[in-house]
Amino acid sequence: MGFSELLQAVRANPQAVVIPSAWAQGRASFGGLMAALVYEAMRAQVPPGRPPRSLAITFVGPAEPDVPVSFEVEVLREGKAVSQVLGRALQNGQVVTLVQGSFGAARESAVKVAAEPAAPIKPVEDCQELVYVRHVTPEFTRFLAMRWGIGGMPFSNNPSREMGGWVRLREEGAAQPVNEAHLLALVDAWPPAVLSHLRAPTPGSSLTWTIEFIQPLAALSTRDWCLYRAQIEHARDGYGHIAAALWSPSGELLAISRQTVVVFG
Repeated sequence: MGFSELLQAVRANPQAVVIPSAWAQGRASFGGLMAALVYEAMRAQVPPGRPPRSLAITFVGPAEPDVPVSFEVEVLREGKAVSQVLGRALQNGQVVTLVQGSFGAARESAVKVAAEPAAPIKPVEDCQELVYVRHVTPEFTRFLAMRWGIGGMPFSNNPSREMGGWVRLREEGAAQPVNEAHLLALVDAWPPAVLSHLRAPTPGSSLTWTIEFIQPLAALSTRDWCLYRAQIEHARDGYGHIAAALWSPSGELLAISRQTVVVFG
């Protein structure tokens, strides 16, 4: 089951979505997919004209593949322009993913500041491809095309503070329009940047994640390559703090991300 099919499944029946093991990330389901599914359930409860401005995501526990997941949404407040919404993914009666979102309509404002330019990087065709290898790379990477162009790969003993490259979904069939759910998968597809500092495979995962979307969202399709760049701001005692951004192929800023990650080595 592909990414778009899973989004359709949560729209059709948020009470029972089964995530196939092909979307696994270790013993859990891919975090970017979990966040995207909760977001889709939340978006259905928000009035039109209020795009998502920010999401705060906590991965409370691992969501097991092949076990039904249910999604609950609570509208905390609906103001004149902003809706505050809480979404939960539950499995076996326990919360596994928690998302608090702010959805806001555009306002008149005298303030207008352009985004910083996209990170310099080689063209897609000149960057190293991250090939899916069964039992080596995470299972979910079969659904994403990634080209490394900034920093080192995981477990390469590379001391760079940066990591990134080009990324897009590997969807079958016709190209689909990209929305914020797709951006969640593209951003979280990348491993924690701190893993490149290690010499050997070591588990690591996101603990908390905040992401802000630049509105109006640029028109993209699932065939478009997007540019991702992460920077380690601090790492110690098994925790890392990483800031990142995602740009369109033409250099338009799409999303700003910050993650606290745990590394077991």
